[in-house]
Amino acid sequence: MASFLDPKSVHDPGPAYSHSAVVPAGTELVFLSGQVGMRPDGSAPETVGEQAQQVFANIGAILKAHRLDASSIVKLTAFLVAGHDIQPVRAARVKFLEGHRPTSTFVYVPQLVDPKWLVEVEVIAARSRQ
Repeated sequence: MASFLDPKSVHDPGPAYSHSAVVPAGTELVFLSGQVGMRPDGSAPETVGEQAQQVFANIGAILKAHRLDASSIVKLTAFLVAGHDIQPVRAARVKFLEGHRPTSTFVYVPQLVDPKWLVEVEVIAARSRQ
């Protein structure tokens, strides 16, 4: 599937992400819309940590519907409302990815579309056409 590369001429990204990914020809890309911490019933937890857990549960459910899992993620982009602690989001991410290191971007934003949402994550996944 995708291969990940961290050139020695660039700083070490540590255990959380990779600097680059190459997706081979013939691979299907699956783009997930940004997921927020909304439960299936439309409610949202109050804390950033609970919302982050729900975000990754939503991503996992969508990937599963495509017969994929977290290891298929090539690119992950997270948006966190400024002023909220990043650590619960990182913890939920690490738990969900189980050691997988996709390319990643993490951005603080002033607000998401609905003020009750504190974190949003979008991903691009890849799968073989075989």
